[in-house]
Amino acid sequence: MSVIVIGGGLSGMVVAFHMQQRGLPVVLLERTPRLGGNIQTHIRDGFFLENGPNSFFDREPSMRELARSLGVEDLIQPAAAAARKRYVYTRGRLRALPRTPPAFFGSDILPLSARLRVLGDLFSRRTSSKEDESLARFGRRHFGEAATSVLLDAVQSNLFAGDLEALSARAALPKLAELEQTHRSVLLGLVRGQRAGTSEEAPWKPLSGRLCSFRGGLQRLVDALARRLGTLARTRTHVERLTPLPGGGWRVVVREQGERMELEASQVALCAPANAAAGLLREVDAELGGLLEGITYAPVAVVHMGFAPESVRRPDGAGFLVPASEKRRLLGALHSSTLFPWRAEGERVLYTCMVGGTRQPELAMLPPEELVTLVREELADIAGVRAEPVVTDVVRWPCALPQYTVGHEERLAAIDRAVARWPGLHLTGNAYRGISMVECVRNAATLAEQLSQQARTSSLGATGLGPLQPA
Repeated sequence: MSVIVIGGGLSGMVVAFHMQQRGLPVVLLERTPRLGGNIQTHIRDGFFLENGPNSFFDREPSMRELARSLGVEDLIQPAAAAARKRYVYTRGRLRALPRTPPAFFGSDILPLSARLRVLGDLFSRRTSSKEDESLARFGRRHFGEAATSVLLDAVQSNLFAGDLEALSARAALPKLAELEQTHRSVLLGLVRGQRAGTSEEAPWKPLSGRLCSFRGGLQRLVDALARRLGTLARTRTHVERLTPLPGGGWRVVVREQGERMELEASQVALCAPANAAAGLLREVDAELGGLLEGITYAPVAVVHMGFAPESVRRPDGAGFLVPASEKRRLLGALHSSTLFPWRAEGERVLYTCMVGGTRQPELAMLPPEELVTLVREELADIAGVRAEPVVTDVVRWPCALPQYTVGHEERLAAIDRAVARWPGLHLTGNAYRGISMVECVRNAATLAEQLSQQARTSSLGATGLGPLQPA
């Protein structure tokens, strides 16, 4: 069996790496000049800037297993203890996000009446397990309007930069739906989880836990994968067409170095973003292409601001998030140099700010100089940061984060049925069943294992990749 992997982001690289480790013929095709997708670390004047994901949660084995296989596990570093706090900007100022239910009821994160309303969750009803609903509706049923618009919106904004009214509770924050189905009341589930030592079920867990990075940046993981893949990974290779072969397998037409070529394999792992996958599959299966096209993306601009020592106070905590109800222009900011002090040499301070999302998509595409001005004004109003930055850097992602909207799971089921019509075609990536780096690594490894099992049982097991030939 042979495999063509299309898309050189994290998911595609992991699939190709596992295929290589198992000794199966594989090639990875990436349109851009570099591998790693939106995982990008670059160093500017002593600041380590993460242009995409900023860290990952080290709470399941998949990432460490990959790092160990690549020989970079010793580079994994947890965030500093000073980053344990998280903040939400609400009612005109930054307020600490409570880490446990008892801390929540003693905090000022919400007015007293809103905190008492959260207790109404103890008497909430369980919905049908088949019913999908928005995060907004789920939150209001369990916690009330204020907790939903402040806390739940902060949680989803950190993950999706999306819209509470549009995102699916079951797909976007599955732990919440699981708690409801298991315990009826989310609060009861949290309390029981704490007593059993499984408090990771907390709905704010996506904003807590053991945040980690790689010393020198997340790019270290991408670089390690690229070194292992070597010439199996072909960059600047634009895939123009996928065609199923009559006897089984796939023909892939690419343009590489200005020349149109063909490549054949028994399996294709399509790891590109859903909108790019839709473009490739529309001619093969119009229904499948339409389903993939229905997965939308939120645009996000990442704006880095580095400050000289003592020009600003070093912020405590990992950063802050801004709910939509505050009507600000900033989605939130990470205190990057507090999270990982090595990201800013010489006691300097680094803020990494996010703008846009589905809330204000037009802001994400502003010219860089306008984004810098916007962020400086927002940091001054929200965090009191008024110093002149010594470094500014702007990266705009038109399709930054896939949106798991209401009906997402039904859409995935329809996609699975459509893919099943085409033997040898596989889809994975952050648009489907997990948006985080760790989930992408886990899902890519699962697909690689499935492909390996097929290779052990398939009569195509000895079939290699067809050579690149002029089309």
